[in-house]
Amino acid sequence: MTAARSGQISAARRALSRGDVNATHQFAAMLVAEDPKDAEGHFLLGIAESSAGRVQTGIQHVGKAVALDPQGEYRAQLAKLFTLIRRDGDAAATLHDAEQALPSDALSRDTMGCVYARLGDHLAALTHFTEAVRLEPRNTEYRYNLAATFNFLGRTDEADAALETLIALAPGDARAHHLLAGLRKQTLERNHLERLVRTHAGSRDGHGRLLLGYAMAKELEDIGQPDEALDRLCAANAEHRRTLPYAFARDAAVFDAIEANWLKQASPPAPEPPSDAPIFIIGMPRTGTTLVDRILSSHPDVESAGELQAMPLAVKKAAGTRSPTVIDPETIAAAAISDMGAVGRDYLQRARHHRRDPALRFTDKFPGNFLYAGLIAQALPSATIVCLRRHPMDTVLSNFRNLFAVSSRYYDYSYDLLDIAAYYARFDRLMSLWRKALPGRVIEVRYEDLVADQEEETRQLLAHCGLAWSDDCLSFHTNQAPVSTPSAAQVRRPIYQDSVARWKRHAAVLEPVQRFFENAGIDLD
Repeated sequence: MTAARSGQISAARRALSRGDVNATHQFAAMLVAEDPKDAEGHFLLGIAESSAGRVQTGIQHVGKAVALDPQGEYRAQLAKLFTLIRRDGDAAATLHDAEQALPSDALSRDTMGCVYARLGDHLAALTHFTEAVRLEPRNTEYRYNLAATFNFLGRTDEADAALETLIALAPGDARAHHLLAGLRKQTLERNHLERLVRTHAGSRDGHGRLLLGYAMAKELEDIGQPDEALDRLCAANAEHRRTLPYAFARDAAVFDAIEANWLKQASPPAPEPPSDAPIFIIGMPRTGTTLVDRILSSHPDVESAGELQAMPLAVKKAAGTRSPTVIDPETIAAAAISDMGAVGRDYLQRARHHRRDPALRFTDKFPGNFLYAGLIAQALPSATIVCLRRHPMDTVLSNFRNLFAVSSRYYDYSYDLLDIAAYYARFDRLMSLWRKALPGRVIEVRYEDLVADQEEETRQLLAHCGLAWSDDCLSFHTNQAPVSTPSAAQVRRPIYQDSVARWKRHAAVLEPVQRFFENAGIDLD
């Protein structure tokens, strides 16, 4: 390596480490101009391009770097870039290759862990997060990823210890406080409220204050102060809601488009539909979808593929629209006249990379697939669709109490009680459409019925899915498979009734919601 080239590489790496994408691009472009076969130049140019939002161009350059020098660092970043454009199969294959020549730096090992986690393989991710922390023990991002993975795997004590170490390094890390609060049910003797209140008071970051507000609310609820918990939650959500340019009309337009385009969608049969029989678990979030997923995936003939984005992405691809959102009126209209057989095959191809045993049937528990139930029924005629229903008031409260992916615009409705109520009303109306249009295709399971009589409801559920009875389904809480949803702690307990009719404890605060539902004709009995 010449001194000049070494200097350019060092300059590019330094620029990249401080987030100066333009400088990184300039130095990397010089390297490639001088030698089109300079692997390091292509790698750094690819990272700069992707950091600027040009992911496809970034993939071309990093892919070129891998072809020239198939080292682990290059492969780790290439796998990450593939996940950004939802090429999960290519990401998985690239990870497999990276395992043959493991990178020695912490960032690459953490990157590999993140890609494994994205693909749902948390056990594989754990090895890489552990090594990243060993290499750079003071890096809080790596420690957070390790703690989150311990939580997904049900290793609560190890997650607790990892988070306490992280907080000792970074006392204001709101993500760590939020995850720690959710690891287990807190008690009067053991909780973090004093520290949370102090940290919240010193926080000026809006996202951090939201996370800390939810953490305080959760722990207050745990120690028997539900009114104070809801007060904290209302304040946190109101503060965040004021920052969002959200109006319910945006979601209403999606519901309108689905209803308006159903007749077009329903007319042509799917040519050559796949015969695979996935089990879709749909419904409003926080209504028991994870519980049913655990019950079904405890059956010896079923595995959980997690919450997949495979159907929304397959539909978006079939629609061919260039809009920036996955679902919108334009996409729905175009999808309604698409080749449903192609949608089904594309879905199964995308889902394949999240499965462990192809011999088993699999569940897809993305709740938002209720928007796609009509398309699912056509694209995958052998698929089973299970919709969770929960009392409308408890559904609103539960959505309000759960912090979803803050960066996702899909959940913007969840920070205001009346926005959630309006969303639920349209969900309820859409389910009425599917009930009439798809007779026998969708089984609606009431969360309250499942809690009251687990065995009887499970028998009906298994029968609808075409599965033989298995006692294992009653012991779902012993299922050792990872859980990467907000319900991770709950579904490792036997069925409990704590959450049934929870809304009644807060009837005064929820009175506007109750009045909205009554005026909308929503049954509250």
